[in-house]
Amino acid sequence: MYRVKGKYASSTENRRLVWEDIIWPLILDNNRPYFTIGEYHSKRDDYLQSHEINPNKIAGGFVSLIVKGLIIKDKGRDVYTIHYRLIPYLRKRVVLRYGQAARDISVK
Repeated sequence: MYRVKGKYASSTENRRLVWEDIIWPLILDNNRPYFTIGEYHSKRDDYLQSHEINPNKIAGGFVSLIVKGLIIKDKGRDVYTIHYRLIPYLRKRVVLRYGQAARDISVK
């Protein structure tokens, strides 16, 4: 029997997809804790071209990552930065899964 996911499960899935398949690989490729909107669009477009995924899923996941605080928009510029608690993972070049990233930025 096929079960339809609820709204919250779908949102988490979208965040996970964008983080693990687009944002974190982009951060590791650039080897810096920030990226421009142009770099994101390029990586996103490559991903959409190689996978058959609805672009709305990607857009919703990106916005949701901003709302959750994993990505922070730099005011006045088209630059996005990862949360400062995630920078050690970048330095170690770790493949950072969404669940671990979300746990690490939550209040300790």
